[in-house]
Amino acid sequence: MTSLSTDVSKKLTFDLCCYVNATPRIQVARVVDVENWYFERVVFPGQRLMFEAPPMAHLNIHTGATADLTDSISCESLKVRSSGK
Repeated sequence: MTSLSTDVSKKLTFDLCCYVNATPRIQVARVVDVENWYFERVVFPGQRLMFEAPPMAHLNIHTGATADLTDSISCESLKVRSSGK
């Protein structure tokens, strides 16, 4: 569920992003670094997660039974780029 206040949405720009779980384990993906906004999804092995997020945010990846933080990726680096066609 995405919860975003009107004031925050007016000030931020959002990019379409893509993350692929290339591991054999279930992961939990959370967008962080955005005040008053929450995004969390379960990502199954091999699944592609498409989402919108501000470029300055990070996608934190949690793996394992204890949900250890295993990666933190800049949403800017996950931005879907146009093929230019």
